[in-house]
Amino acid sequence: MIKSLTRHDYERVMEIWESAVRATHHFLKEEDILYYKELIYNKYLDSVDLYGHIRQDGILTGFIGISGQAIQMLFIDATKRGIGIGKKLVQYALDEKDARTVDVNEQNQQAVGFYKHMGFVVVGRTAVDDAGKPYPILSMEWGNV
Repeated sequence: MIKSLTRHDYERVMEIWESAVRATHHFLKEEDILYYKELIYNKYLDSVDLYGHIRQDGILTGFIGISGQAIQMLFIDATKRGIGIGKKLVQYALDEKDARTVDVNEQNQQAVGFYKHMGFVVVGRTAVDDAGKPYPILSMEWGNV
């Protein structure tokens, strides 16, 4: 089940975020992870509409953040990757929230491949991320074929 999340969910959201980042963002330095963790918690979570995938037992296993037509974040608990949770969340964003764009770390090739599989195509690239750090970002759009 997918449901809207609130500040009450932030502790679990951050657990998922950190487990996912450590499993997929091997290019980040430890100090970068700590830097982004603070930004995510103190700024970015409040700037998106947050939705979570909830198991039948009530456990939050992944989340997606949407702003306008943009998927701003998608993270799945590292122990639950590869079983369709990300696909369900992105499909929800496409079907229910009319999301059509996403920015992805170029170095996170698993994510780039996932979004391509979901029908997104690369339409742009920047050499640095929004924080000005040297982690290239690919801008992708859905259905722009």
